[in-house]
Amino acid sequence: MKTRTRRGGGRPTIADVARLAGVSAITVSRALREPDRVSQDLRRQIGTAVAELGYVPDPNARALASARADVIGVLVPSLTNSVFAEVVRGIYDGLADRRFQIQMGNTHYSGLEEERLLQVFLGQRPSALIVAGRDQTPAARGLLTQAGCPVVQIMDLDDEPVDMMIGFSHVEGGRTATDHMISRGYRRIGFIGARMDPRSQRRLAGYRAAMEAAGLYDPRLVTTTPIPSSVSMGGELLRDALARMPTLDAVFCNNDDLALGVLFECQRAAIDVPRKMGICGFNDLEMMRVAFPPLTSIRTHRYDIGRRAVGMVLGRLAGEDVGPPTVDVGFDLKIRESTAGPR
Repeated sequence: MKTRTRRGGGRPTIADVARLAGVSAITVSRALREPDRVSQDLRRQIGTAVAELGYVPDPNARALASARADVIGVLVPSLTNSVFAEVVRGIYDGLADRRFQIQMGNTHYSGLEEERLLQVFLGQRPSALIVAGRDQTPAARGLLTQAGCPVVQIMDLDDEPVDMMIGFSHVEGGRTATDHMISRGYRRIGFIGARMDPRSQRRLAGYRAAMEAAGLYDPRLVTTTPIPSSVSMGGELLRDALARMPTLDAVFCNNDDLALGVLFECQRAAIDVPRKMGICGFNDLEMMRVAFPPLTSIRTHRYDIGRRAVGMVLGRLAGEDVGPPTVDVGFDLKIRESTAGPR
C-alpha cells in the first residue's frame, strides 16, 4: 500500500492524522499520549490513519507542548475577606524561596466566574492549581479533572476530591458551636447568616442537626439573607430575629463579622451578654478575643491550610507520596465570656 502524504507534501502532522481519521486533533493527541482514555474503536481508527500516513510524533514538539509555566494558580472567592487573606498568606509563605510564582483569581462567589478564570488559567498551563471549596459547577469540575496538573481544593472536605483536598467540616463546626451553647443552658438559640454560600449552608445544617437532636429546633429561629456579610448586617439580622422570636436567648452566627454586629446591637439595646444573649461566631478572627465581652468562636486553621496546600502541591510535583488525598485539619472551639450561660 502506498503511503499517503500530508496535503501539500512534507512530513505528516497530527492535523493530517485527525483529518484522515475523521476526529479532532485533540482526540488524536489524547489517543497517542493516553490510549486508555479513548475507546478501542477510536484507537483502531486513529492507528490506521497513523500507519497509512506514516506519521511519527515529533519529540521536540511534544516536549514543548508538555512544558508548564512555573506558576501556581490560586482561586478564592474574595481577596478582601480576612479569612481568605490568611489562606493566601499561608500560600505565599509556603512558596518562599521557590521558583514558582502565584497567579491570583477572585471568583466573587460566582460559579460562572470560576469557570471563566479556570479557562484562562489552564490556557497558560500552570504547574498546579489551588482552588477554594468543593462546590464547583459541573463545567468547572470538568476543567479541574482535565487540568493535567496537581489540584488542591481547600477550606472544605469531601469524600471525592478532584485530586487532593485539605480543610475541615463546616457541618461539624456548626454542630459543635450549637452543642456548646445548649450545654451552657441556652435553649432558644438562633442562627444568623448572610450571603449563605454553600459553606454557610453547611454550617446551618450543623446548627439544625444539633438543635433537632436536643428537641429545640424551630424554623423561626433561623434568620438569613443573601446579602454579603458585614458587622452592620449582624445588628440588622438580630433585630429581625428578635422581632420574630422575642424570647431568643442566644445566637450562632455564620461568621465573626455578624457576631460582632450582634454584640454591638445588644449593647445598643441594653441586652446583657451573656446572661440575656449568648453569642458564638465562626472563624475566630482577632476581634473576637479583644471584644468586650470576648466572643466565643470556632477557630479555623486558615494559614495552616494555605501553607499545607502548597506542601501537597510541591510534593506531588517532586514525585513524592503526599499521603491521603483528603486531609482534615479540624477546628477548635474557643470558649469565651459571651457564652458563659444565662445563669
